[in-house]
Amino acid sequence: MQEPCVAVSQTAPMPLDFRALWSKAIPYHEFVRDAGTSRELWKAMARIANVPEWAIAAVRATGRKFNLLVLAEDWCGDGSSTIPYLAKLATLTRSLEVRVLRRDDHPVVMDRYLTDGARAIPIVIVLNRRFAELGHWGPRPRALQEWVQRERAATGMKPPYPQIRRWYARDKGESVLREVLELLNKEASLVVGKGSLQVMAG
Repeated sequence: MQEPCVAVSQTAPMPLDFRALWSKAIPYHEFVRDAGTSRELWKAMARIANVPEWAIAAVRATGRKFNLLVLAEDWCGDGSSTIPYLAKLATLTRSLEVRVLRRDDHPVVMDRYLTDGARAIPIVIVLNRRFAELGHWGPRPRALQEWVQRERAATGMKPPYPQIRRWYARDKGESVLREVLELLNKEASLVVGKGSLQVMAG
């Protein structure tokens, strides 16, 4: 199926206690360790994920630390195609920490971040160290999501998932890195101005 990561919801979102949610969230390495039949895919993505120097430099230029709270399920192809890049960036910079909330265990949280009324994942909630939300990303890079929507409008059908996989393979994680770094810069700009954006631009 092209969009196995989507479930429809009618529930209205409500305010969230991010500090409490963070304490309940699963550290990324435990999430991968406990993945079911998709564990090897997540581990393989971790091995091949390459984080460009511009992304590492951009995070370090902020001079800040951030928490990335991810809504995901291990069977989600969009998740395994994007989140390992953020996890690798966290490992390389030590300025980010990634934890996961399983979507199906946290419907109230998920309903805060619906996409066209659907519980589409992954969603990356960017928090500062005071657990204030800076923004969120997901469920796909903007360019990919726009392409999927155009295809659906033109044909009335969802693009086959192998085409989406090929898009991710060509992109090599750069879109998710750039788009999440834009959210980090909302906090960092209070200190470093446009510096981190200049680094991101390479």
